[in-house]
Amino acid sequence: MKFLDETKVYIRSGDGGAGAVSFRREKYIEFGGPDGGDGGRGGDVWVEAVDGLNTLIDYRFQQHFKGKTGTHGMGRNRTGANGDPVTLKVPAGTQIFEEDNETLICDLTEVGQRYRLAAGGNGGFGNAHFKSATNQAPRHANPGLEGQEKNIWLRLKLIADAGLIGLPNAGKSTFLAAVTRARPKIANYPFTTLHPNLGVATIDGREFVLADIPGLIEGAHEGVGIGDRFLGHVERTRVLLHLVSALEEDVAQAYKTVRHELEAYGHGIAEKPEIVALSQVDVVDASERAEKVRALKKACGRAPFEISAITSEGMTGTLRALRDIIVGAKAEEDAAKAPAAGTKGDADS
Repeated sequence: MKFLDETKVYIRSGDGGAGAVSFRREKYIEFGGPDGGDGGRGGDVWVEAVDGLNTLIDYRFQQHFKGKTGTHGMGRNRTGANGDPVTLKVPAGTQIFEEDNETLICDLTEVGQRYRLAAGGNGGFGNAHFKSATNQAPRHANPGLEGQEKNIWLRLKLIADAGLIGLPNAGKSTFLAAVTRARPKIANYPFTTLHPNLGVATIDGREFVLADIPGLIEGAHEGVGIGDRFLGHVERTRVLLHLVSALEEDVAQAYKTVRHELEAYGHGIAEKPEIVALSQVDVVDASERAEKVRALKKACGRAPFEISAITSEGMTGTLRALRDIIVGAKAEEDAAKAPAAGTKGDADS
């Protein structure tokens, strides 16, 4: 299945049904009068986050969504049926923007969340609605109100616990393939990864989701290379795993390049907890490895993990470090959501 994380669609809610002009005429019944019913309401347009999706690829083939028109009113005071609504089903983590692609309409972060994007038009009143003491036989009814129409943008930001960042060929996809069942494309050339990949890692009985994004190069925030458009997929992560390849001539500069791009991108990514690892250590000798560990430690201010996805060296320790930060962050979030204990008792006293 192909990956699509941003698309533009057209939506239109249904028009309301028209009211009816009708008069009651029955044999042997002395009094008639207006009995035109109201029109039905037009169908709404909704968006809903559902389980089992991690891409917006369905919207590459269909970009127009319209609610049904309400049924017109009928005689004998019969109200028309409401038009059927239409629902756009999207993955959790999808943001909806106005046509300018900047004004946020809603952010669906959990499965089951719904939002009405466009309300259907109200149905028109039938002539029975206009009957009065001075107008006992009204011969007019209201048309239904028109529905709302607009273009909107759908933008997906994958929801993962940890994000893999680094320069191209830093070993991110190899790491993901080694610790999860994901099977990203792996090759010995830059920008092998062209779209984000997700995988579920397990360590000591605990699971967490890893997101691998295409590599960043200098100037990515200005659109160089693939650019920084995929950084949105690590905005929601709780921790970043920054991989620096031992094959880099200057590991300190490689680290600083990616950090600079994170800071230039903004959105709080640069402030996230970060674990730094020197990857692909199995392909350099001991002296070169020690020298690069020292250089990377000086650049990032702490001792990096030394890992190899091929020999599995350092992988368990790195996963446990990621897990500890994720578990701690989840505990803090749960504590913030829970009401303060004893608040009611303090108020009563």
